[in-house]
Amino acid sequence: MTRRYLTLVAGLALAITASLATPGFAQKGLAAESARINALRSAGKYSEALPLAQAMVASLEKTANNRDLAGALNNLAQIYADQGHDDQAEPLYKRAIALMEKGTGLDSVEIAPVLNNLAALYQRQSRFAEAEPLFKRALAVREKALSREHPDVGQSLNNLATYYVKQQRQAEAEPLFQRALAIYQKAGGPEHPAVATLLNNLGQLDRDLNRDADAEAPIRRSLAIREKVLGPDHPDVARSLNNLAGLYEHQQRYADAEPLYRRALSIRERALGPDHPDVTTSTSNLAYFLYVSGRNADALPLAEKTLATNRAQLRVVLPVLFAARQQYLLPDDRALDEALAAIQRGTQSSAASAVNKLAVRLAAGSDRLAELVRRDQDLAAESEALDKAIIAAVSKQSAQRDVAAEQRSRVRIAAIANERTGLQKTLAVEFPDYASLSNPLPLAVKDIQPLLSPDEAMVLYSVVDKQSYVVAITREGVDWKEIPLGADALMQKVTAFRKGLDVGKARDASGKSGLFDLGLANELYVALLGPVEGLTKDKRNLLVVPSAALTALPFHLLVTETPQAAIPDTLEGYRSAAWLLRRQAVSVLPSVVSLKSLRAVARREQGVKPMTGFGDPVFNPALEGPADRRAASGKVAARNIATIAYSDFWRGAGVDRARLAQALPQLPDTADELNAVAKDVGAAEADIHLGRDASETTLKRAALAQYSIIYFATHGLVAGDIKGLGEPSLALSIPDRPTELDDGLLTASEVAQLKLNADWVVLSACNTITGDKPGAEALSGLARSFFYAGARALLVSHWAVDSEAATRLTTSTFELLKNEPKIGRAEALRRAMLTYVDDTSSPRNAYPAMWGPFALIGEGEVR
Repeated sequence: MTRRYLTLVAGLALAITASLATPGFAQKGLAAESARINALRSAGKYSEALPLAQAMVASLEKTANNRDLAGALNNLAQIYADQGHDDQAEPLYKRAIALMEKGTGLDSVEIAPVLNNLAALYQRQSRFAEAEPLFKRALAVREKALSREHPDVGQSLNNLATYYVKQQRQAEAEPLFQRALAIYQKAGGPEHPAVATLLNNLGQLDRDLNRDADAEAPIRRSLAIREKVLGPDHPDVARSLNNLAGLYEHQQRYADAEPLYRRALSIRERALGPDHPDVTTSTSNLAYFLYVSGRNADALPLAEKTLATNRAQLRVVLPVLFAARQQYLLPDDRALDEALAAIQRGTQSSAASAVNKLAVRLAAGSDRLAELVRRDQDLAAESEALDKAIIAAVSKQSAQRDVAAEQRSRVRIAAIANERTGLQKTLAVEFPDYASLSNPLPLAVKDIQPLLSPDEAMVLYSVVDKQSYVVAITREGVDWKEIPLGADALMQKVTAFRKGLDVGKARDASGKSGLFDLGLANELYVALLGPVEGLTKDKRNLLVVPSAALTALPFHLLVTETPQAAIPDTLEGYRSAAWLLRRQAVSVLPSVVSLKSLRAVARREQGVKPMTGFGDPVFNPALEGPADRRAASGKVAARNIATIAYSDFWRGAGVDRARLAQALPQLPDTADELNAVAKDVGAAEADIHLGRDASETTLKRAALAQYSIIYFATHGLVAGDIKGLGEPSLALSIPDRPTELDDGLLTASEVAQLKLNADWVVLSACNTITGDKPGAEALSGLARSFFYAGARALLVSHWAVDSEAATRLTTSTFELLKNEPKIGRAEALRRAMLTYVDDTSSPRNAYPAMWGPFALIGEGEVR
């Protein structure tokens, strides 16, 4: 994604006109008052519009007029949204939708404006999966009820097209923009404000597609219309100015661009106030313009101004701060701490959030308070899930809706809100730090260094569009370097890197095609760790805080020296590569704050049980005995499914046991793995659940919080491949009759409901580091859920592991820990992998897909 695309996309216009974004009113007096409110809002006179909108809502609350109350709530929500207060607007839109459906029916065209407005809010927040179906539903409702040339249809076409542009689906967007433009030119004439909006959007589209020669005319025409019809100080004029300035910047017409950027910022500051998100966008655009035009001293105060709003754009502030440090415009420590704070605020992952929730519970100070905190967190998660389900339902056609179920969900959400109010009152009194701990401040270098041991180095990455940054921190020093690879380039390189990590390649003697590329592994080492090598290479432990595509990169497989050949002539040639693993043990942290979260809380009381484990599940009940399962397994399997579509395994709402049994190879060696590890850690035989006993029922009924280690040795299923199951799962024994409690698949959402207090959760299965849906950031699936449930560290896999190799690696890791408990989990895993790769009994042992699948996430040391 190019930098200019990121700059310009903020200028896409969603709302065509105020009147079209508003439902109709049944009473003439209300309709006139609504028109007045929206006229004031369109003119940017929010201080006048807001009290009128609030008064209208208050008046209609006293009546049974659901339809008009919905319209009034929509008006009020739009004002809040225009002021940048999406947190206040969102619940109003949702309530308006519910009331409108109740008052006018599920398929009423009057609901379309509110659907559009809520979708636009989600789009602003990058909640694209929720926005798209709402946009499409609004368009479908309008096309069914209105003529193809109705202006309201034009508005929905424009809105859906802007969504497509944000998703870089320009080919789908362009015909929608063109159709909407034709509608408005016919309905409103060539100088209608809606025509200006469409011209603006088409000009941006041309620019995104590098059609600069075509882009200028429509953007200039849009600006002229807006200045004439709306006045020179209207916020929409600023939008056109911003986009025209961006075009000139791209063309290096700096003298033409600067006054437009400055005028756009001035208009927005006057019309919207200094705290509005659009003001931050204009400030960022001007700052980046000054930076790229070589005037970083002028850019710096603007960039720091956005930092103060907590809405800083990393693509702007990081290069500006980095240059300011090099040019001595800021002291080193201040520039770095400001950059660290921006990175931590701008890249908070779902896994990091889960670790923080765990830390808050551990900090509660008593079991009772910890239970209250967990209850509040669980209720918040339940309410969010129910709310998302309602919005997903609203996006569907009426024939596909279960209105009664939606109403039950709304009743439950209201009950949750009441319960949480009571909980938070109690916590405010008994746990006054709850709120601040739930939203921790970013850590500065001076906060991080004492958390590190003398033999540890932390490397933190921030990936932006044209370049990336690495910050390395040890107890003694700190370094900050630029990496000349942006988001797209890194994604391509990580994808290519992972192509060779297929256990099948270790058995493939057909040639070099598709084998792991040592040259690329060295290239990535030089790019990612080479710049800070002087500070990090002599530390025994490397703690990596990745972001974006780097969350899917197994850092321990980077190669520190130029290989003799990118792809060796034989598999044995991989053994002599200078793997980073030979130098350092690698752990991955979801965030910088996770280090504090996992280390700042004292270890709990003694007397816990060492381990419980689940393995050798029964996928085919005909194979009841271990001997049967060993005979049926044949060759040792990989711990995933690679040959049959998961959708084939589902019948109705449940698992088609017969189909799934055919596709899931038995894993009898996992029983040996669990028994060996249990012996090493001193676990009781009753705590190891094998065969039929390795079930969801057994797991969910166990007192899991009493175990230090929770161990799963089974198949892992990747998100998105199973019809009706859009999240990753672990396969346990499949029951004869699947139920809600036990259908044989332990999903990420079910994991999040478990109550653990574990030092370590081992997921000896396939792809357990992957995201919660296809294309999602790694760690957002099972890893996030296990952290939330109460794990301090996870052993997860990056790809489909060979079952025999998984058994060997994990049992070796625990045997090493038994013999040398103080070496730590990360070092034990490192030694286990080195023992495997250095075993010359088979050429396959040298291939990284065999020995390198596992990664340690979270706390890798013994504390």
